Parts: sequence; structure tokens; C-alpha cells
Amino acid sequence: MNLSTSQRQIAVLIDPDKTDAAKVQQTVATATKAGVDFFLVGGSLLLKNNLDEVIAAIKKSTRKKVYLFPGNPMQISPKADGILLLSLISGRNADLLIGHHVQAAPLLKQAKLQIVPTGYILVDSGTPTTVSYISNTTPVPSGKPEIAACTALAGEQLGLKCIYLEAGSGAQQPVPKEMIKAVRKQLSVPLIVGGGLRSKEQIEQAFQAGANVVVIGTAIEKNPAFLQEIKDIQR
Repeated sequence: MNLSTSQRQIAVLIDPDKTDAAKVQQTVATATKAGVDFFLVGGSLLLKNNLDEVIAAIKKSTRKKVYLFPGNPMQISPKADGILLLSLISGRNADLLIGHHVQAAPLLKQAKLQIVPTGYILVDSGTPTTVSYISNTTPVPSGKPEIAACTALAGEQLGLKCIYLEAGSGAQQPVPKEMIKAVRKQLSVPLIVGGGLRSKEQIEQAFQAGANVVVIGTAIEKNPAFLQEIKDIQR
């Protein structure tokens, strides 16, 4: 993954539980034509056990890179190009700070994936999300940008290579632009923003506030035509 603070990128998140190989190929082909930069694969649960199948389907339809966005240590596949190795630094769940990473370490070494150490910050989006329930953590209040900024800064000081602000799948509201600005001001590493982004305007606002990468997922699941709007986003 070539993340930097000097360019703006769009990623599509694909949840294996919400799709199949045929649907994936269609979505990926459309996303590639729309100028999407790379793909993320993962989810809070894996009910279908089809992670490898979905990754293979993506790679049949594009030359864009595919990175794992794991919800647990089981979501590792050597078929991917790399992995966002998430540490939930906004929570106090030891398993999601380091415990699961210990379990996954030998598998990751064998898989020889590109590893991108990522500080994961969950932000309140107006409604309980799957990730907040599964992770058993309290999101950062949306009206407290200073908490998110200090948390992100601590993550960078610990050596994490990028920060991911996440409103969560199915979020009512995306991460506030004031919070994105506050976090960006404190960081020298790339900033990823996802969750609740359902319009071209919201994506452009996230970029203008300082996001280097925006991630869209649910919006495409509910409205595949949304990908057509991405073509016109100024980057």
C-alpha cells in the first residue's frame, strides 16, 4: 500500500458476509472504472467462510491492490496483498490492542503480507454499530475532537504508520469534519476516514478536512450506482 499525506485516495470496503463472487466481480469492475484506488476486505463477523473466494473474485476483476481489514485473527488470507493491522487505540479492550495480534503474528509471518500498522479510532455516529458492540468499547464522542486528536497523536508516537477514524458500518453520521481537521493537525502520518459516507459531498468534505483516504462500503451495498458519482470527486 502506498499511503502518503500528499495524495487523496478512495478505497472500497467489501464485507464477505454481504456479497458473493458474482456480485463482487460486478462491483469491483464498476469501482475500478470509477477510479477507486484499492480495496479492503473484511467485517466484524465471517459467517460464510468465503474470505479467500471473495479476494480471488476481486483479483479476477482488477489489478488494484487488495488489503485485509480484519475483524478478528481468523480473517487472514495469503491471497491478499497486505493487511491493515488494526489496533483499537480508542478503546481499552486488551484483546483488540495487542491480544489478537499475538495470536495472529505467526500466521501473518507465514502469509508474507505487507503489514500496515494502523491505529483504529472508533467515533460515535449517533447509533450503536456492529463494531462498537463486537469490540465492547465506547466510541469517542463526536463532539470531542480533542480526544480523537490526542489519541491519534499517541498512536503515531507509538510507531503506528497510519490512523483510521471510523464511524462504523451503518453509521447515521460520518466522522465530523471538525474532528478530521483536529486529528490531521496533530499527525504526520496518513489519515484514513470511513463510515457513514453516503454522498459525493460528504467524501469531498472529508478530503477537504484532511483525510488522505476515504473508505466507502455500506453506501455501495445499498446503492451500487453511487460508484458513478466517485468519478467526479475532486482529488
